[in-house]
Amino acid sequence: MRESRAVSSAALREILKDRFLVGAALNDNQIAGKDTAAVEIVRRHFNTITPENILKWEAVHPKADRFEFCVPDQFVALGAWQGLFVVGHTLVWHNQTPPWVFEGTSGAPLHPELLLWRLREHIHTVVGRYRGRVRAWDVVNEAFEDDGTWRKTPWYTTLGEEFVAKAFEFARDADPDAELYYNDYNLWKPAKRKAVVRLVTSLRKRGIRVDGIGEQGHWLLEDPSLQEIEATIVDLAKTGAKVMITELDIDPLPRPDALVGADVAKHVELTPELDPHAEGVPEDVQRRMAQRYADVFSLFVKHRAVSRVTLWGVTDADSWLNHWPVPGRTNHPLLWDRLGQPKPAFHAVVEALTRAASARA
Repeated sequence: MRESRAVSSAALREILKDRFLVGAALNDNQIAGKDTAAVEIVRRHFNTITPENILKWEAVHPKADRFEFCVPDQFVALGAWQGLFVVGHTLVWHNQTPPWVFEGTSGAPLHPELLLWRLREHIHTVVGRYRGRVRAWDVVNEAFEDDGTWRKTPWYTTLGEEFVAKAFEFARDADPDAELYYNDYNLWKPAKRKAVVRLVTSLRKRGIRVDGIGEQGHWLLEDPSLQEIEATIVDLAKTGAKVMITELDIDPLPRPDALVGADVAKHVELTPELDPHAEGVPEDVQRRMAQRYADVFSLFVKHRAVSRVTLWGVTDADSWLNHWPVPGRTNHPLLWDRLGQPKPAFHAVVEALTRAASARA
């Protein structure tokens, strides 16, 4: 795949300026400006940013009487300095939430009213601090299993289904102007997608604001199919909410079927068979990745309901897929390599988007 100099040097945000926001998730070093290659990629190509971890409960609110706002403040300031659409991730999740949140005296389960109070205070404190500066929040993350049943988290077992409604109400009260999202993975699986559509439709009918639904695009080279991804976009759009691809990466490495998705509680041990490209990605795999990325971005621009696409990381060096589901392996799931250089997949995306923009003109 050969691109002209003009095409290969184009900025993603410029090509997509009349279609949807495009961005990446940032880690601590990138937020602090230490990873200069990644910071330059963000400055040039993106108009929205999301933090990987620093606004998750265990990082921002590690103790009942302590909040840690130093790095989140840097993140929000970076967004303001660069003029970016800042997304907060995430307010309510069962992972990376300290045990004390759910515990009463002597470690006993917390009374529902007290857990609801803790949830409200957490959301009001965090969202309220960044009112008017963080433009959108992933309010609830991963509330369903792949079969469409409720995930039996401490939030659900203590508060029932209503914890989702309360979280959205608290977030709306803390910043009425921020967009509020539900975020999950594997929504291309029909049972899970139906459950999320049912939830969001019900909440919106009750007058509870849910502005968007994020499908975490943690996908493989061939799965899900383009037809499954398109069906997901179409069905989510029927709720009237915005549709976003919130955590896009494409894993070119083998993975057991049970680990398709993003359940961070699951993992397998490193073996040579699961790490076939530790010394570099073969040309045929690069071509497959390039085609896969070009195909999914072409699909995104086809559907007006898609309002944002966020890559889960900036370069391969810092992708979470280096550590999950196989800790210690060398992964290559993003558009820039470990040295911050654009990969064939990046050029393929630019070429596909440029063609699409020309067709719309």
